[in-house]
Amino acid sequence: MSNRGYIVPIGGAEDRSRDGVILRRFVELCGGSKARLAIIPTASQLEETGPNYEQVFEAIGVREARSLPFEQRSDCDDPEALEVLSRATGVFLTGGNQLRLSTVIGGTKVAQLLRRRNAEGLHVGGTSAGAAILSEHMIGYGDEGNVPRAGMAHLAPGLGIFQTIVVDQHFAQRNRFGRLLAALALNPRLVGLGIDENTAAFIGPDDVMRVVGEGSVMVLDNAKVGHTSADRAAPGQIIDVHNVVLHVLSHGGKFSFQTLQPV
Repeated sequence: MSNRGYIVPIGGAEDRSRDGVILRRFVELCGGSKARLAIIPTASQLEETGPNYEQVFEAIGVREARSLPFEQRSDCDDPEALEVLSRATGVFLTGGNQLRLSTVIGGTKVAQLLRRRNAEGLHVGGTSAGAAILSEHMIGYGDEGNVPRAGMAHLAPGLGIFQTIVVDQHFAQRNRFGRLLAALALNPRLVGLGIDENTAAFIGPDDVMRVVGEGSVMVLDNAKVGHTSADRAAPGQIIDVHNVVLHVLSHGGKFSFQTLQPV
């Protein structure tokens, strides 16, 4: 039985130069000069997004980088695109609007293939919106702020590639601590990952996360939450949340999702 592939949420605004440590590390995982990457730019409505990432990965030195512009749900049945995904060694989802990703790809053959192939060893990474969609429960949109308030985080279904986390991106730069806490208050079994820009969480098949980049990853462990007022807070009202454990990890830091402890 094959090991699951890496899952790599990136907080957005990653260094896309040839020497950018995050994308280079992703390419190395996927096979380096032998890597075949499929790029899904669906979250972005800019036509140049897919071709731009093709050039970025080609400059790093992959064997093949192919953009698959799924623009509507019927595109996700295209046999040629599914064949590209079937032989890829890595898949990368770009930034943009995560709700566009979920409404176009969610529940399609593409989503099913990504989950199955990741379980078989395919590495899947995403930046910004592409990071948010990797979890089962996704923050579709919400408000900024340090304190969790009712209605601050609006959840939507993600791809479910990693089922026990919820990701928020551009974390420190857009002051999203409160909305991640608000999302966790609605789903006490989840672990929250707040990922800064130009920072990535490389989650291996051993369920150990390794932080790469210039910012931090905040891990909010909900396992021992004793009380939350999310069920009765009026819109805009502060949500009480007790006993959330916070870990802050920078470049080189490791965290196990099995033990819920830094390594």
